[in-house]
Amino acid sequence: MTTDYDPIAEQYKRSKLQRWREHVEAFTLMKLVGDLAGKAVVDVACGEGFYTRLLRRRGAAKVTGLDLSAKMIELARNSEAREPLGIDYIVGDGREMNFGPVYDLAAAAYFLNYAHDCAELDAMCSGIARCLKPGGRFVTVNSNPACDFSSAPSYRKYGFETSVVGALREEAPITWTFYLDDGPFQIENYYLSVQTHETALRAAGFREIRWHRPLLSPQAEAADGRNYWSDLLDHPPLTFIECST
Repeated sequence: MTTDYDPIAEQYKRSKLQRWREHVEAFTLMKLVGDLAGKAVVDVACGEGFYTRLLRRRGAAKVTGLDLSAKMIELARNSEAREPLGIDYIVGDGREMNFGPVYDLAAAAYFLNYAHDCAELDAMCSGIARCLKPGGRFVTVNSNPACDFSSAPSYRKYGFETSVVGALREEAPITWTFYLDDGPFQIENYYLSVQTHETALRAAGFREIRWHRPLLSPQAEAADGRNYWSDLLDHPPLTFIECST
């Protein structure tokens, strides 16, 4: 299946409240994003605007959120109406961005991992590169292509599970199941290797490609101890990529 976010938009929004997303995912991504004072930022595959709002609150001068799901953008615009931050939300495809080179930073939470194949990944990377100024940065959290999802531990205690049918191979679908109080929902993304990602990024004009492991916030380590988080940190299903044009 190809995940349609329109019918699961509300559930996916609530999944952002799971503790691992705050204390591992968001903590690491915002640390990599760094100082945004005065910068123009585009949040690609922005969903309901969770990170888009964080980027604006961290001092970005101009923030645009873009997502293919009309329902996700509707939720994002509703949040903007309730609490105006001056963010523009656009329904659009990250593979076809034609803003011109006007952004200092492109951020994305789980975008590249929806590429079914190399051609789609190339289009995604090229779309991002086109919207960045010379020297602009791309920072993303992504499904981890260095993780063997066929033998990964259970992440159920954190509120989700991952699974892959058969051997992990190029273009294999990976299913993520999120568990909420009112029941689970699933999304699907696709496995493409580290080398495939780096080849696509370099072909799009990116350089200094760096991969980062997830970090744990001091608050969560103090509250739970690192051992509680060891399955997630030692066998991370997510990774972070940082590169520049």
